[in-house]
Amino acid sequence: MVTFLSGGTGTPKVLDGATAAFTPDETTVVVNTGDDVELGGLFVSPDVDTLLFQGGGILDRETWWGIENDTHRTHETLTELADAAGRTREPTYLPDERQTQGREIANWRRFSGVGEFMTIGDRDRAVHLFRTSLLDEGKTLSEATEAIARAFGITIDILPMSDDPVSTLIHTDDGTMHFQEFWVARGGEPSVQNVEFRGSADATAAPGVLDALSDVVVVGPSNPVTSIGPMLSLPGVGDALAQTPVVAVSPFVGSDAFSGPAGTLMDAVGAPPSTEGLASVYPFADAFVIDETDDASLDRPTVETDITIDSPADAQRVVAAIARAIDLVE
Repeated sequence: MVTFLSGGTGTPKVLDGATAAFTPDETTVVVNTGDDVELGGLFVSPDVDTLLFQGGGILDRETWWGIENDTHRTHETLTELADAAGRTREPTYLPDERQTQGREIANWRRFSGVGEFMTIGDRDRAVHLFRTSLLDEGKTLSEATEAIARAFGITIDILPMSDDPVSTLIHTDDGTMHFQEFWVARGGEPSVQNVEFRGSADATAAPGVLDALSDVVVVGPSNPVTSIGPMLSLPGVGDALAQTPVVAVSPFVGSDAFSGPAGTLMDAVGAPPSTEGLASVYPFADAFVIDETDDASLDRPTVETDITIDSPADAQRVVAAIARAIDLVE
């Protein structure tokens, strides 16, 4: 049995090759929910959705988010309405007193749908409507995710990290903002002071998560701070990882991140923005998979390969390296 910790891009790319070493029945994925937002009343879970769309065979693999060949008529109409009303396409938080009203799972991340700042396709939006309706029926995020996975015919277990609100907030020189505003709307440009996982101290891991962490764990090459960090902030997760074999795949080649603001955010939390910095943010890791050109010096076993993933064959190569690393630590 193996459990992957996943954000929205790096780990899903690895999972394209997972069947080369692990069967669906023995594979579980625990997914970051710190990036989730409530936008125009709909609850959007971007990292979970990437895995659902991937497993359902409908993921847009050019962007690694959204549904392939989706239309965007609702989004375009919302933009037209905002323009006509003199509203810009800027993230607009609901008032402070509304941030903890309504669905508890959406605390601290409620945005107006006027001038929708995230591009959401029409079929994609239907999934958010379905999820939100299940939440309003009283289902948990885990139960809603399971229902959507079942509808897509997915056989691996996809577990949101928590059914409680944990919101990734970026403290910047321009003020505090949700990660989606920082990265999607602002392009990661504001200078980062610190990263907060609001709500994590009072949250609990979702059902099945801590049990899954008793198996061999693979930390995929997702952003160590904003994809994996929210999971590590949950009570009990760090202790569980310290008690089980863990292999971490680097999202860096030396000090260059494959994608996203990983380097900027590592630096903001006081960790070297490089493969060597992973040793400080993943003290529980027993082995690392790193790029064959990376000259990082680590105090734990490493397996080297080309960790660039542009195709399923690339993913299979990385998964084979992960399997070799697991052999070193089991």
